[in-house]
Amino acid sequence: MIMPFTFNTTARIVFAEGAAEKLDEHAAFLGNRVLLVTDKGMIGTGLVAPIADALRKAGRTVEIFDDVLADPPRAIVMAAAAQARHMDATGVLGLGGGSSLDVAKLAALLAPGTESLDAAFGVGNAKGPRLPLALVPTTAGTGSEVTPISIVTVEDDEKRGVVSPVILPDLAVLDPRLTVGLPAHVTAATGVDAMVHAIEAYTSKSANNNPLSRNLATEALRLLGGHIERAVSDGGDMEARSAMLLGSMLAGQAFANSPVAAVHALAYPIGGRFHVPHGLSNALVLPHVLRFNAPEAASAYAELAPHAFPALGTGGGTQDVAARFIEELAALTARLGLETRLRQVGISENDLAMMAHDAMKQTRLLVNNPREVSEEDAFAIYRAAY
Repeated sequence: MIMPFTFNTTARIVFAEGAAEKLDEHAAFLGNRVLLVTDKGMIGTGLVAPIADALRKAGRTVEIFDDVLADPPRAIVMAAAAQARHMDATGVLGLGGGSSLDVAKLAALLAPGTESLDAAFGVGNAKGPRLPLALVPTTAGTGSEVTPISIVTVEDDEKRGVVSPVILPDLAVLDPRLTVGLPAHVTAATGVDAMVHAIEAYTSKSANNNPLSRNLATEALRLLGGHIERAVSDGGDMEARSAMLLGSMLAGQAFANSPVAAVHALAYPIGGRFHVPHGLSNALVLPHVLRFNAPEAASAYAELAPHAFPALGTGGGTQDVAARFIEELAALTARLGLETRLRQVGISENDLAMMAHDAMKQTRLLVNNPREVSEEDAFAIYRAAY
């Protein structure tokens, strides 16, 4: 029997090499006064100026907000919204990694001044209206361009989320050429992040876990698992870059509707407290959370194994295939050159108890985990990852 579900995604998606060059055509609905939200690293790549100039040549006023930081704090979100309000923006364009896209979503939501950020935190609390919104990802990882989620770092380095279909963009423009300049380490970390999205969406205990999300997750893992090492070893491999960007988006659509769980919950204190990039934070705890979950989720992991790693096959029992899937994920992280232990990113053994306590605040995520996680369990997982 198919259980009832709801599936929301971005209204229009454009995927093509060179699509960003036609952004004015695709995003005409943004109006004549556009706030472009990005970060200073993106400015340095030289990718922002041509897009802004093209919009200006089409007669639009464009202001750039480039103060976005990783794990964006509340103050950055409020500053972006204030700039949109001050310029009387008619639309918001987000360009960059997940943090820039998340800030763009909230700038569009908060600019009209009809609701506060604190009132919007949580699931289904953002009501709108918002400004017209277009998002252009430059990493293959977060899937933010198709998710109704924006994560903000608040007091005590806690991460809180705004989760509402209201902040799904009107348009996502995916141009694989924009990802070619990504360093290998960033390509690896963001790629593993996307794989985590697919895995956790497929195995989510959410009542909204649905056939669309599960099919998107398996196709995402096929694309990501089959191309991540190529993209890391040769950043100019356009076939691999395209597959990674599409896989990231499909994984984003999957977890936007069948939400992620304990990998993300335990990753958040690593990013919030120690400013470790989100994808790497996920990679550090991924195999350890999956080993913890295996007593409840082995059959699902075994189903995913041949999609991500066809060479694993399906021979052997469910528990064996699931175990090989988890070990292959751990080995992949190492092959990609990512750090594999918490101690390698500046976390001390004395920090683990605090992190376990912080992870328990992520009830929005933990409720979706295949196996219930206590604070003691979280500490044991961190200890295994240390």
